[in-house]
Amino acid sequence: MPPLTPEQQLEFAACNPEPVRIEHFNPRAVIPCGVTIEHLCAAMNDFLGFIQMVDVRLHENGTQRIEAMLMPANFSSMVGEFMSANLPKHSPGIVKNTYHNGHPDMLPAGRYPGDSLQHGTEGIEVKGSRYLRGWQGHNAEDTWLMVFMYDSNRPVDAGEGGRPAMPFRFLRVAGAQLTKADWNFSGRSETSRRTITASVTNSGYQKMMANWIYNAPDLPM
Repeated sequence: MPPLTPEQQLEFAACNPEPVRIEHFNPRAVIPCGVTIEHLCAAMNDFLGFIQMVDVRLHENGTQRIEAMLMPANFSSMVGEFMSANLPKHSPGIVKNTYHNGHPDMLPAGRYPGDSLQHGTEGIEVKGSRYLRGWQGHNAEDTWLMVFMYDSNRPVDAGEGGRPAMPFRFLRVAGAQLTKADWNFSGRSETSRRTITASVTNSGYQKMMANWIYNAPDLPM
């Protein structure tokens, strides 16, 4: 087998993200339903292992890494869905909401029949985001929101001027109880086909950052 070119070496390195470490979590973070920073550390490393497994296999087939292939919104959704489905494996006090498009994403264990709830306020709503603020949702709601912020390549990086291959990494996790007043609906023009969304306002951002849960060691607070 011929030696890998520098570009191939960089691409293979991007398939192997570094795990998160417990010392970069906030031991004073307050999280509902008995979730601990140890539970979150384990679940986040599960996701990193998943990304590594998928990306290495895709690389062996000469295919783009999954984060460089999927539309950004779809990949962000995948991050959130994985975390809400996998965190209960480590945290016995919380379960995945089995109701289709139910709210919130995770519920207190044993609280609802079949762990299914169309809409409620108890539990944790989960989002994955590439952004450190300005997080969006479809509705302005009273909810305990947890956001997993991350950095990764996107499909646009394959074009001219795109960023070089880089491993996926979590940047920050924050969570807090938000009220409807912590959201602001984003309008759209008459010609836009974008789904109307609500964004977390500065008051919500301040609540979230006051209860930060994880912060990458090289990311200023």
